[in-house]
Amino acid sequence: MGDSTNFQDLFKKSVLHLEAFRNVSYIDVIIGLAVAFGLGLFIFYIYRKTFRGVVYSYNYNVTFVLMTMLTALIIMTISTNIVLSLGMVGALSIVRFRTAVKDPLDTIYMFWAVSAGIATGAKLYPVAIIGSAAVGLAMIWLSRRKVREQPYLLIIRHSESATDSVREHIRKLNYHLKSKTVRKDFTELTLELRLRDDNTAFVSELSDVEGVVDVALINYTGDYAQ
Repeated sequence: MGDSTNFQDLFKKSVLHLEAFRNVSYIDVIIGLAVAFGLGLFIFYIYRKTFRGVVYSYNYNVTFVLMTMLTALIIMTISTNIVLSLGMVGALSIVRFRTAVKDPLDTIYMFWAVSAGIATGAKLYPVAIIGSAAVGLAMIWLSRRKVREQPYLLIIRHSESATDSVREHIRKLNYHLKSKTVRKDFTELTLELRLRDDNTAFVSELSDVEGVVDVALINYTGDYAQ
């Protein structure tokens, strides 16, 4: 009976007692949030500098700063008490994010912000700073590398009388037919091309063909066109 009482007292003191919050250093909290804010701004700057999408979203980029700070705050909170850590894990496990992320690279930035926040909240400041600097340099270096072959979509609208002429011009191109729409007055072709350089003189040649209504060349990245 005495052993049972001692075990309960020990359990209450070590696990259930919330006085552990009194041992939290406010200076550590301020320093941690300041470091998280600085790392979040660094991620914000790298994302803006390396962004290659269609429309840049300032609000989406700001979330990386707040995500880093909130993650650090959560780690600092759950590190003070075991019960809180278990409760926080249970609470976060039921959270579901419904926002669709079209670019896989945006997911990497999210993991980067969360990782920096975890390292900062755990007071591993060298890991957070050096790791973020390494990831940022890698992002900048990769963003400046030029892809040898860029995918494009070539859209041609022409009348029935220009079919042979258009076919003769596109025969010189390395293309894959994506779609063909035949209507009463015209035909629309969508071709996928891969160009090694910026030589787009064939667009002007196609537009000069008699019977061609319009020609459009669009840079294609798989999820979106620009």
